[in-house]
Amino acid sequence: MPSGALSAGLLLVRSRGTLEHFLVHPGGPYFRGRDDGAWSLPKGLVGEGEDPLAAARRELREETGFAPPEGPYVELGEVRLRSGKRVVAWAVAGDVDPARLVSDTFELEWPPRSGRRASFPEVDRGGWFDARRAAKKLSAAQVPFLARAEVARAALGL
Repeated sequence: MPSGALSAGLLLVRSRGTLEHFLVHPGGPYFRGRDDGAWSLPKGLVGEGEDPLAAARRELREETGFAPPEGPYVELGEVRLRSGKRVVAWAVAGDVDPARLVSDTFELEWPPRSGRRASFPEVDRGGWFDARRAAKKLSAAQVPFLARAEVARAALGL
């Protein structure tokens, strides 16, 4: 993936007195034993000429099986990952049941250099977290999205 590639994602939020954020844990063998700092908002690469919000909505469906909420969508800006990839995100009010998550899969040579291919889910689980717990779970570069979602709370009707 080229440095500076653009990904787009949605941060689903709901109010249970405090704002809660829906995050996903990446699937596959590289993240199997990782928890804190490994979670993400559902996101993926924006295709050539694709509208970033449309890509974010598509990625939510692909990574979780959940239909994107109607909106409104509030742009949360952009962050840059250590890899150089840029991530743009939107907050949207919604409520999903993590137990119903169904992810698309990807193939990978596993174990490495074995010549065998294995299929893994793009994400292996999702969960709702308050801001403090979400900040521990999220990859560090995505943590600013949490404070931006809190600022957007009124615009989201929460």
